[in-house]
Amino acid sequence: MLQWKIIMQTLNFWAGDPSQERNHALEVATSSLSTLARFPWGSTSISGSLEGQDVAPSHPSMPMQLFEFEACPFCRRVREALTELDLSVEVYPCPKGSIRHREMVRNLGGKEQFPFLIDPNSGISMYESGDIVKYLFKQYGKGRDPSTGLLESTLFTGWMPTILRAGRGMMLWDKARQEPPPRKLELFSYENNPYSRIVREALCELELPYILHNVGEGSRRTKLLVDASGSKEVPYIIDPNTGTQMGDYKKISSYLFKTYSVATV
Repeated sequence: MLQWKIIMQTLNFWAGDPSQERNHALEVATSSLSTLARFPWGSTSISGSLEGQDVAPSHPSMPMQLFEFEACPFCRRVREALTELDLSVEVYPCPKGSIRHREMVRNLGGKEQFPFLIDPNSGISMYESGDIVKYLFKQYGKGRDPSTGLLESTLFTGWMPTILRAGRGMMLWDKARQEPPPRKLELFSYENNPYSRIVREALCELELPYILHNVGEGSRRTKLLVDASGSKEVPYIIDPNTGTQMGDYKKISSYLFKTYSVATV
């Protein structure tokens, strides 16, 4: 636990103000290296291979809620499983310094630990990434076992994305609005896309709840993305609070920090 705290403090020290202009070449390079560290998990949907099988439901009728934070390697494992299973989920970011969502987790689950999943379709709520991944595959993967290596973690595969991204997606931005917007934003993404990662980090740092539509390769949800954006490219965000829809990670990140920061005089 002490080692974890030291790592977190060190990374946060170097993270800086996430709203400021960044070196985009470095941003993409470190995010791309993070993608390589987690290859091949969280890039491809297995939904196509499950078509025609009637063993278990493939989609929940009510949205699941996932409480997590982007930089957490254990939360990342769950998001990878969601991409592979072609599942949408309501995400409640819980960055360090969060009050709103972390308090929700304590009230709902009894302790402040992440990831934390609630599935109203089965009435379950659970901690522990390994247990969550196994549950998701059993419940929504038609009995299929988790992908080889998904449940294993090494220093390289588990922690390198967190280290390479230097604390991004970890801490609550001190200028983030205290109250969430009336309606959840929607993000089309898949876990191991380097550009989507940067946008999810911003959503986490602003503690903005959103609906995550996973559109990995082979996803049945790709048509929804194409209908909305005219392209298969991710990330793509929809903000029903302002009527904004846009792609391009740089534009999205800039929009999020400008729109959901505390107004300054």
